[in-house]
Amino acid sequence: MALRDELLKSIWHAFTALDVDKSGKVSKSQLKVLSHNLCTVLKIPHDPVALEEHFKDDDEGPVSNQGYMPYLNKFILDKVTDNFDRQELNKMCWTLCFRKNLQQNELFISNDDAFKIWCIFNFLSEDRYPLIMVTEEIEYFLRKLTEAMGGSWVEERFVDYKLQLDSKQQCLNVWELICLVGSGHFSKGMDKQTLSMAISEVYQELILDVLKQGYMMKKGHKRKNWTERWFVLKPNFISYYVGEDLAEKKGDILLDGSCTVESLQDKEGKKCLFLIKSSQKSFEISASERKKKQEWMQAIQTSVNLLRQGRPAPHHDARQKRRELRLKQQAEQEELELRMRELQTANEAKQLELENMRKALEEAAAKAAEEERKRLQTHTELQECYKIELEREKLVRQQMEEQVAQKSTELEQYLLRVRELEDMYHQLESALEEERRARQDEETVRKLQARLLEEEATKRAELEQIHLRQQRAISETEAEKQELEKERLAKESALQDAMKQLEGLEQERRGALEQYQTVMKKLEDATNNTKTWKHKVAHHEGLLRLIQPGSKGQVKITNWGPSAFTDAELSLREKKWQEMKNQAAHAQ
Repeated sequence: MALRDELLKSIWHAFTALDVDKSGKVSKSQLKVLSHNLCTVLKIPHDPVALEEHFKDDDEGPVSNQGYMPYLNKFILDKVTDNFDRQELNKMCWTLCFRKNLQQNELFISNDDAFKIWCIFNFLSEDRYPLIMVTEEIEYFLRKLTEAMGGSWVEERFVDYKLQLDSKQQCLNVWELICLVGSGHFSKGMDKQTLSMAISEVYQELILDVLKQGYMMKKGHKRKNWTERWFVLKPNFISYYVGEDLAEKKGDILLDGSCTVESLQDKEGKKCLFLIKSSQKSFEISASERKKKQEWMQAIQTSVNLLRQGRPAPHHDARQKRRELRLKQQAEQEELELRMRELQTANEAKQLELENMRKALEEAAAKAAEEERKRLQTHTELQECYKIELEREKLVRQQMEEQVAQKSTELEQYLLRVRELEDMYHQLESALEEERRARQDEETVRKLQARLLEEEATKRAELEQIHLRQQRAISETEAEKQELEKERLAKESALQDAMKQLEGLEQERRGALEQYQTVMKKLEDATNNTKTWKHKVAHHEGLLRLIQPGSKGQVKITNWGPSAFTDAELSLREKKWQEMKNQAAHAQ
């Protein structure tokens, strides 16, 4: 990256922060302060009169970004040499812009870590404004950050995040990148210190050009003693310090194309020795292990080879190759889009030609179809006439066949109805005969029951007379009672015999009642059967009328059974019983 482009990126952030209303203009007083600070940091003389002269026609308001660029190029950037502290310039521009754009309390990282990410963004961002970082550079930075934390790169997680970017803008600005790293989305499981150390490591490599660093032993040139030093390898030199805090620098080893790195045999109790020969001195170094020795020798030899070839540091070279590849892909994409547009234009022309041919064919086909339609219409009309006549003849024949079939069906139904009526007549006669027999059985049972009831009533009357006489005899005299005791016992014996006879009669009456219920059941079945046949006969045109038995009055129920007496007999018996009861009461 050219020095001017590198400075412009940092200054752009500062200028954008001063543009409060985002109109692309900054007041002249603010530009004076910015210009004075830039001259101070870049170590060039500041000419305040030049700014006034440059904007003498714009004293009433803010000046534009385009108006400030000529002044910046002519009076500041053209005078810059490489004798200033770049980190001081970055710090100054960072101080002007971070408070406006960054919410520090929402981040997982410190302000110093955010500043380092800001510097890395300026290094990896595209050379166009407003500054953005494309997805390839975002992935490169996150990969190096994950490797520095000692974690493994999860490709799926970045693919998901890349899809989100593609749906939006396919790039990030510096504040979005700081929020992405500060949110811990790609450093889950890592503590804050680990993330901070990883950011510092990537910052030292990409911004400070630190290719490798670590503790090793160095042999002194005067006292020849071995001392542990913190070595920092950069593209042009190796610096060594007392400690890794870089507080006290002890010296530099300048590198050029003539430098060499040689492995040495173990000696003086030191192992993993190697020799660095520069144009001025040679330095004996002892690494802690063989692996570190090989890594340091390879890193130093790579730096020397790059100096011989005149190529920049590896990360600068890799960034340039990535940009060239993106430009090449972009050019190929634009060429492909141009070819696609040309093909689309040619295709549209072909489509238009084909559409015209299709319309011509459709018109010719429409004419042919119209002629064919007329011919078919005439043919169809003739066919319809023949078809109508044929249908008419078929309809007449079908109606005649239906009438013949209907007459045949009516005749069969009439004969079937006659047979059904004859069968119903025979069945009705059988039902009437059964009903007649059931009535005869009912009359016989009723007569038998009446006779039994009369005998039972006679016996009861005799028993009541005996009981009354016995009571009368007892009431006449007590002496007679003793004399008649034996007679009473005899009569009680006779009474018991009579009771047994009465129980026998009761059993006979129950049997007769059961027979009566059986007969009544048969009579009810016969009646139901008669009603059923009556309904069927009435349904079949009322050819027969059933002869039903006369209605019966309400059946009386007494303690001697249903229908044992008529109403008159029952009243007579009640009167006799009442008279006998009254006589017995008077006798007592």
